[in-house]
Amino acid sequence: MRKLLLAPVLLAALPLGGCIKFGAEPPPSLLKLEADAAMPTGQTVSSATARAITIAVPSVPQELAVTRVPVRSSDTAVAYLKDAQWVEAPNRMFARVLGDTISVRTGRVVLNLRQALSDPGARLGGELRQFGVDADSSAAVVVYEATLVRDRPAGTDGTRPAMVFEKRRFEARVPLAQMTPTAAGAALNQAANQVAGEVADWVGK
Repeated sequence: MRKLLLAPVLLAALPLGGCIKFGAEPPPSLLKLEADAAMPTGQTVSSATARAITIAVPSVPQELAVTRVPVRSSDTAVAYLKDAQWVEAPNRMFARVLGDTISVRTGRVVLNLRQALSDPGARLGGELRQFGVDADSSAAVVVYEATLVRDRPAGTDGTRPAMVFEKRRFEARVPLAQMTPTAAGAALNQAANQVAGEVADWVGK
């Protein structure tokens, strides 16, 4: 009798499945970053003739550990722009913009941590401190605190000098005409490329 009594309950519950939603609906479109400079298709660079640099994905504070666009209204208050969402974590996209820009502007061979095994060349890392919108100034803001270990050429005896770390803060602000996902994405892309260009000049050839 118990099996017969359970059947109507299960059947009655089935129509409810079509009404259940898990999580919020995605926005109509997603945002992404693109480097202004990219290595031409078919061009080859070799560590035999060019210096190398290893670029690590920047660390981020918790407000950037998501795919949404933060909006700061004060030093202690953060919200997120409605319907604005990246295709992936912003620090990973920013690392690729850095890599493309540094490769084109310096001619270096750009490696990631997995590729840099025996000789990583120079090493670039750091933290992406801000990557969002400042509501008070209506501007897209990118702040990157970079650390750089420059190439250490071997001496005549084959030894290398001790590592020396350099640290530098880069910041770019791009005015935002409208507080919309499209405008915010375009302004942040411009700010990210500006920072990447300054970092490339700092790294040098």
